[in-house]
Amino acid sequence: MAIVLFGGGLVIGLVTPTELSLPYEYIVGLKELSSILVPFSPLTAVIIFIKNVSALLISFVFSPFLCLTPILTLTANGWLMGFVSAVVVQEESLGYVLAGLFPHGIFELPALIIAQAAALSFGAMALLALFKRERRNLLLPHLRRNLRYLMIACALLLPAAIIETFVTPLLLT
Repeated sequence: MAIVLFGGGLVIGLVTPTELSLPYEYIVGLKELSSILVPFSPLTAVIIFIKNVSALLISFVFSPFLCLTPILTLTANGWLMGFVSAVVVQEESLGYVLAGLFPHGIFELPALIIAQAAALSFGAMALLALFKRERRNLLLPHLRRNLRYLMIACALLLPAAIIETFVTPLLLT
């Protein structure tokens, strides 16, 4: 389900007209962030890692609320990746997009999918336990199993942040 949601968002992002502009506030926020996140800085790797882990944890914690957070996280990330990729392909090339995404993406995308799948699984079980008494005794073991997947996903984000900070900039210059 997580792969389908991310893939659906990606396809929608790829077919979204590239003339569509991002909101001004988003662009200003990205410019401010780019002044802090400089390539080849250990602080940048730490900030990227903490931001990504925080996003996964928040999604997991709020997943029992109708699984909305993981659903929105997957589709929005897929859409943004597709949309930005389409824009960059027009301005640069497909090779440039792949060089920018592939090195750290081989860790970060599986981390996103695994964590959001765990969030969806836990959220669905929490909802079932809320409405079906016989499911309540399954909630804690289900939580433990999904927390293990979440920790694996968080561990994958460490090499992703390091590669994004120290390798990707080399490939994009």
